[in-house]
Parts: sequence; structure tokens; C-alpha cells
Amino acid sequence: MSGDGRGMRIEGRVALVTGAGSGIGAALARALVDREAAVVVLADLDAGACEAVAGDLSGRGATTIVARQVDVADATALRGLVTAIEEDHGRLDLVCSNAGIGTGAGVGAPVAVWQRAWDVNLMAHVHAADAALPGMLARGEGAFLHTCSAAGLLTVAGDAPYAVTKHAAVAFAEWLALTYGDRGIVVTALCPLGVETAMLGTDEVLATRFVRGTGRVLPADVVAVEALLALEEGRMLALPHPEVAAMEQARAADRGPWLRRLRRAVEALEA
Repeated sequence: MSGDGRGMRIEGRVALVTGAGSGIGAALARALVDREAAVVVLADLDAGACEAVAGDLSGRGATTIVARQVDVADATALRGLVTAIEEDHGRLDLVCSNAGIGTGAGVGAPVAVWQRAWDVNLMAHVHAADAALPGMLARGEGAFLHTCSAAGLLTVAGDAPYAVTKHAAVAFAEWLALTYGDRGIVVTALCPLGVETAMLGTDEVLATRFVRGTGRVLPADVVAVEALLALEEGRMLALPHPEVAAMEQARAADRGPWLRRLRRAVEALEA
């Protein structure tokens, strides 16, 4: 297994999923169980939600299910969780770094809002990789699945902190693949457009209307299945919405016309 187009088979693996209490995280946990992972550790800031997902998954298969409360923005807590998994289960094969937050804020957002988005949407990936890489590199194999959003390849109206931190998340995933891809580490960045989760729960937020107006909104379970398939196939990008590739190509070809089209779309939403 390596980062050169060969992926990681999920069966028999020990996996961690952050943000597992709902949405894509809970769907990833279900998909891992369906693919017969040996152990799936569910982590979320909301301990009750995490326990509820774990309860639903218990008995679904032979997979050992563990629920843990953690704030992924806390580097010490996240490192402690990784260490506990390695001690309890012998290794950590796959980190699904999925926790993320939206803000609905613009350039004038308080520094604390920008910092929280930075800590959750980017630095949580960094902290998890820093903690898990030593064991993976020692074994010569491991994998990271980072939930980055199509906003990390393109952009999103109405949420500056989200757009900026998701771009950074894609950049970090690419850096991991560049640096460790020839040492047995598989990296996949999950970049969907709209996903039916709580983050799209209110049309009062411009970012929500923008995403829903951009294209199809997919069920979280569909997105999770595509994400794990991309990881197993060793693809750098998981694109549950294939049209994102065409959008990214149009953006790269000439950003000016591309941005003008987006501005017209935003004006229509605000009319």
C-alpha cells in the first residue's frame, strides 16, 4: 500500500472518525462498519451524539465500536486519543479527520470566530496527523481521509472563515501526500458540494442558499461510500459530485469570468 495510486483496504483496519456524532462523520462510521473494519473509534465534541451513533452501530457487524468525547481543536486531547487507540488496539491505520464548522461570517468576523474555524477546520487535521504519523511510518502504512469540502477547491459565498480554512485543509492534504506518499501513506481529500447535514439546516444563511443553489444535495451516506471508495482506490480527491472537477478546471482556466458568474449567482440569491 502506498500513496501512488494504491489505496488502503478497509477490512480489518483500526479507524478513528472525528465529528462522528452526526452528518458525514456518522455516515463514515456506518460505511466503515459495512466494510468490516476491525475497530471504529467515534469521536465528537457532543458526547451524547457520539454515544447514540455508537449504540446504533453496535451489533451491526463484527466491528468493535468505541465512543469518545474530544474537542479536535485541543491538540493535547487529540494526541491523547490517538495514543489511547494505539495502546488499546495495537495500531491506528486510518484517520478520518472529519470534524468541521461553518460560521456564516464575513471579513468582519471577530478574531475568535476566525480562530475557532482555523483550529477545527485545519489544525485538527494537523494535530491528528502529527500524532498518528509516527506509528504509521514505523509500520510503513497508514491513511488519512480529510473532509475538506468543495469550498476548499472552489469557494463559497457568505462564509469567509469556512472558505479560507477549507482551502488550507486541501493544501495540507496535498502536502501530506507529497511528503509521505512514497512511504506507505495514503491521503484522500473529500470535497463534496452540498450534503444533507445540519450545516445546511437553515436557508437564512447565504452560504446555505449558495450551496443548495450550486447543484445537487446528496445524502451523507452516499458521500461516505464515495469517500471510502476513493481511499481504497488511492485517489487524492474524493468527489461525490463529479461536476466539481469541471468547476475547478473552469476556475483554473480563467478566474475572472468564473468569479463574475458566481457574483451573478449570489446577486440572484440576495434579490
